[in-house]
This record gives sequence, C-alpha cells and structure tokens, in this order.
Amino acid sequence: MAESRAEPGSPPILLGVSLKLYLDVERTARWAHDVAAIARSHPAVTDGSVELFVLPSLPAVPLVVQELAGTPVRVGAQDLHWDDRGAYTGAVSGQDLRTVGCALVEVGHAERRQIFGETDDVIGAKVAAAFRNGLVPVLCVGEHEPGSSTDAAHVCISQIESALRKVQIADAEIIIAYEPEWAIGQAEAASADHVRAVAATLADRLRQDPRFATVRVVYGGSAQPGTLTDLRGDVDGLFLGRYAHDPAELARIIDEAAALR
Repeated sequence: MAESRAEPGSPPILLGVSLKLYLDVERTARWAHDVAAIARSHPAVTDGSVELFVLPSLPAVPLVVQELAGTPVRVGAQDLHWDDRGAYTGAVSGQDLRTVGCALVEVGHAERRQIFGETDDVIGAKVAAAFRNGLVPVLCVGEHEPGSSTDAAHVCISQIESALRKVQIADAEIIIAYEPEWAIGQAEAASADHVRAVAATLADRLRQDPRFATVRVVYGGSAQPGTLTDLRGDVDGLFLGRYAHDPAELARIIDEAAALR
C-alpha cells in the first residue's frame, strides 16, 4: 500500500466507480464490504488526498450505503427521473435517492443516450432534478467519433451548456466525467494528450461559471491502472468501470493516485 504524500492545500484526486449492471446484489454487497476495508485503512483515503465515490445498481444502493457507513466513500445512483413524483411507472425519484443515502447521481452516460434514447432535453431535466434534490450530478459528456481535441472539446461544451441551460443554483458542486464514446469498453483509454487538452478546456469553461463552487473533471472511457500516471495529474481523477470491479485493482489505482500526491 502506497504511503500518502499529500501536500497541504493540494486538491484531492477523485476516483469514482460505476458498477453498471455487472454485479448482482450479493456480489455488490461483498464488493462494497471489501472497498470499505480499503477506505478505512488506506492512508490516502483517510487523509483526504484521494476521494472515492461508487455508483451501484439501484437495488443494491441501501446495502452499499450500509457497508460503507463510517467511511468517507460517497454513494450514488446511476440514474434518476426528471420529476420527483407522478405517474412514471418504473422511474426513480431524486427525493427517494437522497432518502436512501445517495449523495450523487450519474446523468447523461453514452449508454443512456444510445440504448435508452435520452435526448439533451431529458438530460438537462435530470441534471436539474439532481440539483433540486441536493444530489451532485456526475455529468457524462464525450464525442462520438475520434477526432481532434478541439473538436471534442466543442462537442463536450455544447453538451454541458445544454445540460445546464435551465439550472439556477449557487455554490454547487458538479463532476464532469469526460468519456469519449469511442473509447468506452475498449482495451485502451484515449491518448493522454487528447484527454489532457479536452479536460483543461472543460475545466476552464466551468470554473468561470459563478454557479459552481466545486468543479471536478474526471476521465472515463476504459480508464485503468496506469491511466492516471499517464495523465500526470492533469485531470481531477478517474471515472472507473470494469477495471475497478475487483477491489484489489481499485486499491492499486488508489496507490497510483497516492504516488501522484
């Protein structure tokens, strides 16, 4: 386990994990139990130089909240509905997510856009619902096809502006997960130079927005051990998928983050 070398005032590295629909409820609870042990013992987590959040499938949320109680790990959900109450069969209320212990919610993932047909208007309404219910949005953005970092940043800024168009807030926190659609599920992440350039543009844009007190831009899209080191700390962290579904691999990435601090 790497020793934490955080310097006073250095921003924490943020590591998020989405379990998608890979693990059943029992396996998710075991995963959370193991992650809780890591969070209680790893110096980089206990001293705050690395922050963690996890997004399990909805039925597993209460068990994950229970397993992670007493640790600094925040729990969130992978989706919510744009209204809090109404005739919406199968929908998930942001109010209820907050009640069962969620602190964050993912919005706008490429799979939600592609498989479930979510439009920019739907994503914007969901972001507004997250803020309305005191949930930190993990807003996913990314270009569809490989191209220049300038073009990618333009697409992402357009997605962000659309998602935030009707949001009226102050001193809020937002997490932007930059996930190029063409890199999701692939063997390798996007190149470090590409990610660095896009992330810097998105961070500059959002940190000028007076609505936000805290802005973090993390990279997803086949993020894995080594990705953070390749990026040399030029992003605020990673949004991890399958490479963190083994708690031992997540611990390795926390070690990697600690070494950068």
